[in-house]
Amino acid sequence: MDTLSRLSATIAERRSADPESSWVARLNARGVPVIARKFGEEAVETVVAALSGSNEDLIGEAADTLFHLLVLLDAKGVPFADVLAELDRREGTSGITEKASRSE
Repeated sequence: MDTLSRLSATIAERRSADPESSWVARLNARGVPVIARKFGEEAVETVVAALSGSNEDLIGEAADTLFHLLVLLDAKGVPFADVLAELDRREGTSGITEKASRSE
């Protein structure tokens, strides 16, 4: 099992933990809108780090973004494996071609 799959499993385990002791549980207790906003905040911080920060800043923000994306997927009941399957489906297809197929 790769790192992101293990992290996804840990997030699922912590979803219903005590919000006083688990960040994942605390976010889930506040609901999907809060989780989505936190993901968006981390994504923006990743962009800022890419444009004006160090590589270390970018690495940290990218990790935060991936973590909060996994929390959001879990909160919405979307298995990480489904996202991986979609990436597998797209593998070998030009990004331009794949994007064009979604607008048809």
